Amino acid sequence: MLFPLLFPLLLSTASATETADSALPRLGDLKVAEAFIDSAEVVVVGFFESEESRGYKELLESTKRVTTVPAAICMEKEVWAELSVSSDTIAIFRKADNHQENLVLSEAKKVDADGLVNFLTINEVRYVTEYNQVTAVGLFNSEVKAHLLLMVNRGTKEFTQLKEQLAALAPEFTGKLLFVLINGAVKSNLRSLGYFGLASGDLPRVGVYDGGSDMKWLLPQGPVSSERVRSFCHAFLKGELKAEKQAGAQAKSEL
Repeated sequence: MLFPLLFPLLLSTASATETADSALPRLGDLKVAEAFIDSAEVVVVGFFESEESRGYKELLESTKRVTTVPAAICMEKEVWAELSVSSDTIAIFRKADNHQENLVLSEAKKVDADGLVNFLTINEVRYVTEYNQVTAVGLFNSEVKAHLLLMVNRGTKEFTQLKEQLAALAPEFTGKLLFVLINGAVKSNLRSLGYFGLASGDLPRVGVYDGGSDMKWLLPQGPVSSERVRSFCHAFLKGELKAEKQAGAQAKSEL
């Protein structure tokens, strides 16, 4: 892809700078900020009046520990207004649900690196998010309440292939469905499988969980192809699954 090669040049030509103490790019205008936000599935931007602002040093420390989320700094208030920021704020931008999660620092009771690491990790919702105790918080707090679930055992021959299929399909349903991978080989995930009436030996399977209605359905057994999963997603979004029998024996409020 050409864009990743051009992005550093774009930052340079638009007066984005990098200081020795921060090691984070500075977003000097709206065009550069929008390019940075669009450069990855999840990014974090610290909007600070100065390097002395509350939370500035803590953000630098936290981004050294959470290296999977690209980070930048913006001190241009003209950009703040365009991105719905009015005071010192740390914001996470996610493509999977078109969401901007703002941590307004003046409203935070405590700001430290550990807390910011937790904030980043919990809100790191991606096109395909692997389910665990931490990511569950971000998934269930999202405004997108419907989840397409791929339940598969890590280490099996189909794991990587199916995960890649899901990753290619997920952008089609941005803002409508969150795509979630549940590793059936993890003991703590057996409860999630049981919620759908499944055991690890039944995998791979695909299901939909609708948090709005607390209902769930399984894609009928057969090949887990992109075409079948896409049709399953559309059937859910059109309301065509409502009349079908739910998966599992009992309804619950969470996975």
